[in-house]
Amino acid sequence: MRAKITYFTLAAVLVVYFVLVGSRGVLLIRHGTVVTVAFGLAVLVLPFIGCWFLWQTTRFARNANRLARELEAEGGLPVDELVRTPSGRIDRSSADAVFAKRQAETEAAPEDWRSWFRLAVAYHDARDTPRARKAMQRAISLHGGAARR
Repeated sequence: MRAKITYFTLAAVLVVYFVLVGSRGVLLIRHGTVVTVAFGLAVLVLPFIGCWFLWQTTRFARNANRLARELEAEGGLPVDELVRTPSGRIDRSSADAVFAKRQAETEAAPEDWRSWFRLAVAYHDARDTPRARKAMQRAISLHGGAARR
């Protein structure tokens, strides 16, 4: 719950920032000189890019959470079998062992969104965020394809 509050607070702050930046862009355009109009248009692009990025991130998180809820209802969430250090960090060799198991699962069932979801969790535990995100995107797209059938 704390993560959701933090996310929505930061998203709200970003939206306020986008509005402020956008209003400055409009003021520059209203000034009317060639230079200020060019700067104003350039400044207006930034809030649009930021809003697009915020929307994509929100959509990704919402879809990943939906898959997690569905997998939890099925009883298929990965069990936390990782060894942790006294400080609570995940032991690297433990994460690698779990990752190898999840990768073998995914190779055995490449069209199953559940295995891709569990692989994404294993990538995340191994601190490989870019691959975790790609694996989760694959799980989301496979789940969407299954829903359309």
